[in-house]
Amino acid sequence: MTRWPNRRILDLLGIELPILQAPMAGASGSQMAIAVSNAGALGALPCAMLSPEQAAGELHGIRQQTSRPINVNFFCHQPPLVDAAAMRRWQELLRPYYEELQLEPPPAGGPTRGAFNEAFCDMLEACKPEVVSFHFGLPEESLLARVKATGARILSTATSVAEALWLESHGCDAVIAQGIEAGGHRGMFLSGDVATQAGTLSLVPQIVDAIQLPVIAAGGIGDARGIAACLALGAAAVQLGTAYLLCPEATISPLHRQALKKSTDQTVITNIFSGRPARGIRNRIVAEIGPMSPLAPDFPLASLAIAPLRKRSEAIGSLDFMQLWAGQAAGLCRELPADQLTHSLAAEALAMI
Repeated sequence: MTRWPNRRILDLLGIELPILQAPMAGASGSQMAIAVSNAGALGALPCAMLSPEQAAGELHGIRQQTSRPINVNFFCHQPPLVDAAAMRRWQELLRPYYEELQLEPPPAGGPTRGAFNEAFCDMLEACKPEVVSFHFGLPEESLLARVKATGARILSTATSVAEALWLESHGCDAVIAQGIEAGGHRGMFLSGDVATQAGTLSLVPQIVDAIQLPVIAAGGIGDARGIAACLALGAAAVQLGTAYLLCPEATISPLHRQALKKSTDQTVITNIFSGRPARGIRNRIVAEIGPMSPLAPDFPLASLAIAPLRKRSEAIGSLDFMQLWAGQAAGLCRELPADQLTHSLAAEALAMI
């Protein structure tokens, strides 16, 4: 057996390589999860944009192609109260773009990212995945108890020492330490001040020192050097998201792939696409009304008015209005199948160690 210096995550999750594929809603799905898990790491199924029925169907399909552990991921945000006046102000800000693209403003309501609830809990009790992870904290106590009773290992994201301590005291089995370099949404839940979020190299050793649980480093880790560095800081494993976006299994659009190759040093944290801070590649709409707009409605309501612009933008081959999630290590992405990438990163990191 390969001798990794820290086996806490390997033994806890039943995996062979200390690599977790980040669950990226809209950018990865079953095929990515299957490839990464079959490679000996931990693949992830993001459920933030799925119904409980869809998630169950995806898990059934995954089980036909791998018996390895799988991580099923959920958002734990509080559903927002709809402020009609705020929604109107947001649409008014976007009106020139609707007119430019010859679109009508969307009606109120519509699909949003679903928070973890009893229906998802019922699904987990039926499907029993090996690992369940959460973003934006943890679900309320009775739901979490039901998830733990299935035998699943529980992971969640911390962006500060205070959040890591909170997760440790509320039932997590391991903590994902997310630095500000990470692509996509911040996992913040005790504070909304993104300006205070630490970088991965600062955050990881502080969380390692503060808690007894194993720590998984995330944020700006794009190659074997980053993996080795995080393990040297005391992390038991790493979580990689952007590094997998150029794999054929990723579900991003060809335009997003092109942007990743060209705009590798142009990521910013913005709230305009969802209402929560998230890192992506700067484009026209981010530059013109953001990156952080005080008019963006609470997560996930901001996305309702942006969605038609994003859809039309992609249809006409323009990046202007698309959300292009990516972390600061986008320039290190490699175009390899997910299983090959996983094996290569692990072998290169172990050779360095």
